[in-house]
Amino acid sequence: MASGDGFSSDQRYEIDRAIRAAEMVCRYEFSVFVGASEGESGPFAEKLHASLIAPGRSVLIMVDPAARLLEIVTGSVVRRVLPDDAVRLAAVAMESAFAEGDLVGGLKRGVAQLAEAARVPQTLHA
Repeated sequence: MASGDGFSSDQRYEIDRAIRAAEMVCRYEFSVFVGASEGESGPFAEKLHASLIAPGRSVLIMVDPAARLLEIVTGSVVRRVLPDDAVRLAAVAMESAFAEGDLVGGLKRGVAQLAEAARVPQTLHA
């Protein structure tokens, strides 16, 4: 998460906990950036995503609260199991919470929703 994002230590802990739980659910990496976008939000979010340790296996959520922008970038491996419709639904859920002034709750909800949608179904062997 970005430093200087205005979150209290408890809020940071809640978001970090949601990220860890999501990573356990689907085995992909999640990152959250909250802060001002440098230039256009889409290319900025893609640049942040590309700088991650394993971008192909990562999901980046970028929120610029002041500009009311949300970008979700998924890596090539994640994209195979996480459909665009699921990403859009998570974005709508986050935007709804953000509109109510609940940035932390929206992030937690969005991370969890994306992880559930990216969960690879377990197969049972006979």
